[in-house]
Amino acid sequence: MASVVTETFQAKLEAVLTRRVPGCRALLSVERLSGGASQETYRLTITVNNGGQQQLALRRAPGGINSMHGGEQVSYRPGLAAEALLMQTAQAAGVPEPDVHYVLQDNDGLGEGFIMAWLDGECLGARVVRAPELAEIRPKLAYECGQILARIHAIDLAATGLDQRLHTLTPEQYVHGTWDRYKSFNTPQPMIDYTARWLLDHLPGDFRMALVHNDFRNGNLMISPQGVVAVLDWEVAHIGDPMRDLGWVCTNSWRFGCSKLPVGGFGSYDDLFAGYEAVSGQAVAPGRVKFWEVFGSFWWAIGCLGMAKHYRTGPDNTVERPAIGRRTSECQVDCVNHLIPGPVELVQDDGTIGDEMPRIDELLVSVRDFLRGEVMVETAARINFMARVAGNSLDIVLRDQALGPARRRLEHERLMALFTVEDSLKNLRWRLVHGLRAGDIPLNQPSLAEHLRHTVVNQIAIDQPKYSGFKTAVR
Repeated sequence: MASVVTETFQAKLEAVLTRRVPGCRALLSVERLSGGASQETYRLTITVNNGGQQQLALRRAPGGINSMHGGEQVSYRPGLAAEALLMQTAQAAGVPEPDVHYVLQDNDGLGEGFIMAWLDGECLGARVVRAPELAEIRPKLAYECGQILARIHAIDLAATGLDQRLHTLTPEQYVHGTWDRYKSFNTPQPMIDYTARWLLDHLPGDFRMALVHNDFRNGNLMISPQGVVAVLDWEVAHIGDPMRDLGWVCTNSWRFGCSKLPVGGFGSYDDLFAGYEAVSGQAVAPGRVKFWEVFGSFWWAIGCLGMAKHYRTGPDNTVERPAIGRRTSECQVDCVNHLIPGPVELVQDDGTIGDEMPRIDELLVSVRDFLRGEVMVETAARINFMARVAGNSLDIVLRDQALGPARRRLEHERLMALFTVEDSLKNLRWRLVHGLRAGDIPLNQPSLAEHLRHTVVNQIAIDQPKYSGFKTAVR
């Protein structure tokens, strides 16, 4: 169940604030913010000793329970207490971070989390790439991101004690661990298995281990007209190949429609690499960054499925999680564009509709328009955001009604031709997946790339036809 601000929650939080935050006299308000699919974020307004008001931020595990991040197993996550330490350590190394005031303890009764300073800036990736007030700083952000990443990667793990708090992952371990998480979801997604095989065939052979933020991207950076205000969301940091961070900030999911500017939708590879080299003194190998860019789409394809899994298991089973689950096709089409680009034929709506009164599509449209009209007009903040997400989910259902039957029929026909056997679509999907996992099906098998490309591109036509990767695939 989604976390709500109850009187009990607010009373416990006020007790912590007045006891642990210097100068705090009372808690005036608590607002849970929209976004933050893997953790909860709240804006707190307090009164201080001089009679004025001050804002703080609370970052907390969903429902106060540290469970998972987009399918990321608990063992891969350091926990929010370690995340607070990472922010403090990075701040000491010259990385812009908010001050951490207090890490929640078990006897506080609020679950896992920490309280930090409230900073002003833009965190929404779509606004970072388009907001007029950021137009002057945008061309400088890629270079600054490179500089910041070099400072993160230079942090002495032993001296800070982080080597005792963080999991260590080689590239091979990371690919296998991510692939294993996907396998545990028990869903056949052949493009994910194809990409895993490709990654294992192209592992970096020369890398040094360093602190990896692991979620450094547009959307986890707070930006102002002066530049980067804060690096946020350290919840999946680990020790590994630092080029993972450079590849992730370039992954298409985080360009927010500005696909021609690979670094977060605001900058170039050259500027990112130049900023990194200026601070680190080490040359960047573009091929290694490209490997991690492909891995980024693979990782987030599985992370999206993890959100759908989390919806089924809780504790934060909001309308946002299954909607994010459908974004796996965005990441899979990016893998297609990286690895097996080529021509594709799109399924067309045959125009067939039922004669019920009202029809299923009319019921769906009526609910969608109610959410986007009356609900969104009458609400704000998180409820407004969730109403928009719910409307988008209904759009997916409408497109699936129109295109899904033909898409699945053609997928079925291709699979029967690929295996020269008649069987159900479900069984053939699993046969392809099992063959890829076992290595029995070579990646260059005739018709395999064409089948995967047509299947994934026609799925994204249902899930999100406005996604930039879809437009790239059908050009």
